[in-house]
Amino acid sequence: MFHTKTVDEVLRAFDVSPDEGLSDEQVKSRSEQYGLNELPHDEGKPLWKLVLEQFDDLLVKILLVAAVISFVLALFEDSEDSATAFVEPFVILLILILNAIVGVWQERDAESAIEALREYESDDAKVIRQNHKGIQRIKAKYIVPGDIVEVSVGDKVPADIRIIKISSTNLRVDQSILTGESVSVIKFTETISDAGAVNQDKKNLLFCGTNIASGKCRGIVIATGLNTEIGKIRNQIMETEQEKTPLTQKLDEFGEQLSKVITLICIAVWVINIGHFNDPAHGGSWLRGAIYYFKIAVALAVAAIPEGLPAVITTCLALGTRRMARKNAIVRSLPSVETLGCTSVICSDKTGTLTTNQMTVCRMFTFASANSGQNAAGDLKSNFRFDEYEITGSKYAPEGEVLKYGKKFNCASNSCLVELANICALCNDSSLEYSVARKAFEKVGEATEAALTCLVEKMNVTGVDKSGLSKRELAMVCSHAITKMFKKEFTMEFSRDRKSMSVYVTKRGDTLGPGKLFAKGAPESILDRCTQLRIPNNTLPLTAQMKNEILSKLATYATGRETMRCLALATVDNPPPASEFKLDEISTFKDYEKNMTLIGVVGMLDPPRPEVAESIRLCKRAGIRVIVITGDNKATAESICRKIGLFEEHEETEGKSFTGREFDDLTPKEMAAAVRKSKLFARVEPAHKSKIVAFLQADGEVSAMTGDGVNDAPALRKAEIGIAMGSGTAVAKSASEMILADDNFSTIVAAVEEGRAIYNNMKQFIRYLISSNIGEVVCIFLTAALGLPEALVPVQLLWVNLVTDGLPATALGFNPPDIDIMERPPRNSKEPLISGWLFFRYLVVGTYVGVATVGASAWWFLINPAGPRVSYYQLTHHLKCSVDKVGFQGVSCSVFSSAKPMTLALSVLVVIEMLNALNSLSENQSLVVMPPWRNIWLLIAIAFSMIQHFTILNVPVLANVFQISPLSFAEWAVVLKISFPVLLLDETMKMLSRCVQDGHSFALEGSVVTLTWALFLGSVLHSPF
Repeated sequence: MFHTKTVDEVLRAFDVSPDEGLSDEQVKSRSEQYGLNELPHDEGKPLWKLVLEQFDDLLVKILLVAAVISFVLALFEDSEDSATAFVEPFVILLILILNAIVGVWQERDAESAIEALREYESDDAKVIRQNHKGIQRIKAKYIVPGDIVEVSVGDKVPADIRIIKISSTNLRVDQSILTGESVSVIKFTETISDAGAVNQDKKNLLFCGTNIASGKCRGIVIATGLNTEIGKIRNQIMETEQEKTPLTQKLDEFGEQLSKVITLICIAVWVINIGHFNDPAHGGSWLRGAIYYFKIAVALAVAAIPEGLPAVITTCLALGTRRMARKNAIVRSLPSVETLGCTSVICSDKTGTLTTNQMTVCRMFTFASANSGQNAAGDLKSNFRFDEYEITGSKYAPEGEVLKYGKKFNCASNSCLVELANICALCNDSSLEYSVARKAFEKVGEATEAALTCLVEKMNVTGVDKSGLSKRELAMVCSHAITKMFKKEFTMEFSRDRKSMSVYVTKRGDTLGPGKLFAKGAPESILDRCTQLRIPNNTLPLTAQMKNEILSKLATYATGRETMRCLALATVDNPPPASEFKLDEISTFKDYEKNMTLIGVVGMLDPPRPEVAESIRLCKRAGIRVIVITGDNKATAESICRKIGLFEEHEETEGKSFTGREFDDLTPKEMAAAVRKSKLFARVEPAHKSKIVAFLQADGEVSAMTGDGVNDAPALRKAEIGIAMGSGTAVAKSASEMILADDNFSTIVAAVEEGRAIYNNMKQFIRYLISSNIGEVVCIFLTAALGLPEALVPVQLLWVNLVTDGLPATALGFNPPDIDIMERPPRNSKEPLISGWLFFRYLVVGTYVGVATVGASAWWFLINPAGPRVSYYQLTHHLKCSVDKVGFQGVSCSVFSSAKPMTLALSVLVVIEMLNALNSLSENQSLVVMPPWRNIWLLIAIAFSMIQHFTILNVPVLANVFQISPLSFAEWAVVLKISFPVLLLDETMKMLSRCVQDGHSFALEGSVVTLTWALFLGSVLHSPF
């Protein structure tokens, strides 16, 4: 509350003299009480703890247990199988290690937001203490509350300070990193009576980490370390727990459900086979039988877990981030790509995101004689009228025109405009420059003065020929032409009491001629000191009635839809000689700026980006709410919101627009209601942003929050999607999930569209992988339940899950997005990844995959003309082959361990998965409507997967590892016959979905599917193979 106290009260509170400072005893005791003036280093979690945390996941734990058990069992394998037995645990462990490395890297990266705050700490400070005469420089970390500190232009403020004395004309501070204000703030020493003032309004305080833009002052330290405003933000970052993304939550839920299913099936397989533990094949040992079926249960666990899922998701998200980067959205956190797809509320900053953050003069007026031709906008009451002009262009680029009545106007033809341009160019300490690296024009200095410089370039009152000039030369060519005509003798800087600045100029080459005093400032202040106004080639006395009319015109500029920031431009035609000005006495400046002649008024604003209005409309169509949260004042913010279409032209804003103070005055229940309805929060502090996010999250909304300052970091971290500006602070970028390289709101909307497309594609490949795993589980369960020989071994399952399925699953990420993707409301973040009907569909497909795989293996044993053609009893009781001589008469027991049936089973599984990938091109669309060549990458991936499969079949070393052998042409024909029905099966269920959900004709589509089935069955029956 030190901003509400007088300087003397603050000095008494800290028991310190402004001239002598603290004594050594006071410094020592306060240092012990408050500690060092620095943000404590966050030690973070030790590496071993971070590594262990990566294994704190059910899917990972199941895989880890499976790997350990597989390793132990491999130790007891027969010598001939020992090499292949170790492949499985090795591959599983390799996957887990890679996942852990990625997880640790992401965790470490997340902590950088806190450490990035340190760059805003000052290294040194200038203090006054009793142990040293005058000012001494010490390390900033040794400052204590009560220290008298001096800061001047260029210094970084070392702590939170109450200003006690200003030793310059004015004191300006750039506190954009803390408050988000784009313009430097004028500070003063007077008390502020409002105890609840926000940081932007505490004009007598300096905040730690901010920079002195101009001036010099002395102040008393009121807070150090974690008690400073920047320290409080550090605490908020530490306390803010990042919410899990919807995708992470879905995968966690999926892992939990899968672990339960796996556990139940593994126990069921083991229990079903208890009666076989004593089979002769196990040497009559119950323990060896138990271990054998335990191995089958482990294989089942490996089959059920989609090991390739993390890798495929990461690849798909990474591809999405590359597409987003091309649209200027740089994604730091991969899961947040998907989260963008279910964003229901975008909380956007105003300055620089919805607007260009480039102050631009868009309207101005000078004066003319009333009898020199009237117009609709003229005023008939006085002997003058307003000459109004519109200026096009919305950035610092000197590109645009001055229009009068909608037509281009030659400014050089009006002497008032020539004089106005001279004042804008000379009463100005800022400039424009062209950045080759950014390919854009940028300001050097204050935003308002840069806007005036840009206006001079557009007016071109000197008639400069701009043809053939480079962009760097175009930046200031007209201003340079004016500065060549005049010489600046001195400047009387801006001060709060007179709210103006002025410059004394003389004509170059005319040393004996009189000088002129050009002034600019707040219109009311300038107008009070004007006694005349300029019209072309004449000057009129300024009467009280004329002043009132000018004030009325100003009111239309400063309020309503435009809400422009106005500056009045005036001149003293016959000032005293330069030698008579007392420039060391600031209080006398206002005495020289009197009896002025008013030349004109310019109205400027930070204009909305041209593309934002369309993006707002797109958000409305897509069911996404947009809330503007800004540190700017309410009237200006509402004006911008009307321009971009967030508020309708005449829409009442009551209950939809709040200041931070108004929001604080509400009860928690009213706050929640306000967040549900509001479109604008103005004059807010960092805590308000976090509070708004909390209310949105309580309502089940998925929020994207933009920000660029240090103050935004806690809210960026708390929101589901934190979006930092490319021009923002390192702290904001570190706390965010996404960075906008162009600071543009439209980029957010493009990123949301990309996020929706990625989610749709991700659903397809997750379902594809799950149906594959269901098939593998059914396969192992059937072989165990029926007592059949192993159709697939764990190393084969790992190969299919990681490599064979991985490529098509990744390629599904390239599926083209739906045309109407941004015309649907955001999906509910709680919506299950797989609905009941979809789960049934993939259960049917998965069951067929499992039955077909086992069927292929059984076909070789029972039906294949080139096979052993054993009986069903012999096949299901193969473990008794060595002891049941009668039942297995004429059968070699070695056939039950042949590589052929496993090769057929694996080949059927691979081919079915390739066909199933084609099914996953669309959730409900037929392959006739959505043909495979719509996603060429999928066809390439399928081709590569098949090449890999042929490689392991025909390379002896690999065939030995995978326990398989090459197939004949006839055997491949059987593989294709068994595999092809998976396409027809899914087409049948897609048809049912279209008929039930979309109202398609069952008679028409059902008859087409029935005919297709008939053709397939006919071709199978009459096939020579």
